[in-house]
Amino acid sequence: MELIVDIERKYKEFTLKTAFAVNQEVMGLLGSSGSGKSMTLRCIAGLETPTKGRIILNGRTLFDSDRGINLPSQKRKVGFLFQNYALFPHMTTAENIEFALHRLPKSHRTQIVSEKIERMHLKGLENRFPSQLSGGQQQRVALARALAIEPEMLLLDEPFSALDTQLRDEMELELLNALQSYQGITIFVSHYMEEVYRICKNITILSDGKITASGTKKDIFDNPPSLSAAKLTGCKNISKVDYVDEKTVKALDWGYMIKLSSPIVCQKSYMGIRPHHLEICNQPSQKNSFPCWVNHITEGIHTITVFFRTTEQNNSSLGFLQWEVPREKWEELQYWQEPWYVFMDERKLLFVD
Repeated sequence: MELIVDIERKYKEFTLKTAFAVNQEVMGLLGSSGSGKSMTLRCIAGLETPTKGRIILNGRTLFDSDRGINLPSQKRKVGFLFQNYALFPHMTTAENIEFALHRLPKSHRTQIVSEKIERMHLKGLENRFPSQLSGGQQQRVALARALAIEPEMLLLDEPFSALDTQLRDEMELELLNALQSYQGITIFVSHYMEEVYRICKNITILSDGKITASGTKKDIFDNPPSLSAAKLTGCKNISKVDYVDEKTVKALDWGYMIKLSSPIVCQKSYMGIRPHHLEICNQPSQKNSFPCWVNHITEGIHTITVFFRTTEQNNSSLGFLQWEVPREKWEELQYWQEPWYVFMDERKLLFVD
């Protein structure tokens, strides 16, 4: 099982240019809104035509601009789960699932529909229309329809975006169960990093229509190779840097001078540290510990995000530092006398371009 994509699609104010390969796995396509994720899926599915390039699925050419090949979507053996599910409102659950099977004998169609309804826990909903189904039920119908054609590849375009938080968690578990028995290639599109991390083994990151990172999820999250990758994987503390000497770097956005144990081999433009990697210390003399002042906090259900100023008075030229802390710990620390001191473990620092 292998998908090879090397395409370019020119739009009026945007150019999508992506090249990657996927084996029998669930690959995450991560990117912010407008980065080209859905465009990529639509080109693979045959719903849009690239300006040039090629798409090959399991040795079969779906698109090749040089050879004049462009298979219609119904011949690509690709299942597509849209963001809004795209169910036909005038068709029942069974009819929606059966829609792509019209070339098969009626008895075969009935068998496949019955099997998918059983597998996706839709018993009793066969004769309901989409308007009579919940969001989670609609998604199961859409997934059953995508799987009914026995696709060689499954394209999932932000499948949880229309669901509330509780239903999102339930459907994520159901999707994981469904994918365990699916033998083809899956591309899962999302702009939620935690969602991608839980579901996918490998990740490709898109930014402004171009791939900025690709690899295993652990490598991408531990060592993001670019500024966009760092941001998309949750690094919210990012500063431009200036190199003072071979072991000293100045974080220009925070005004801190950071000492490193080893000489800097490759100078990058930015430095970052994730909010949960910041530490609060009570030893101002500790290496890479810096004074800061609480500017404001935001409360989550289980965590508190503290926004620190890096100067005692507001300074518009310097940015904030974000620290994420469990609510219980914040209850213990919130009355500390200012200034606080944050410690940056150099092993947790990220250097990117």
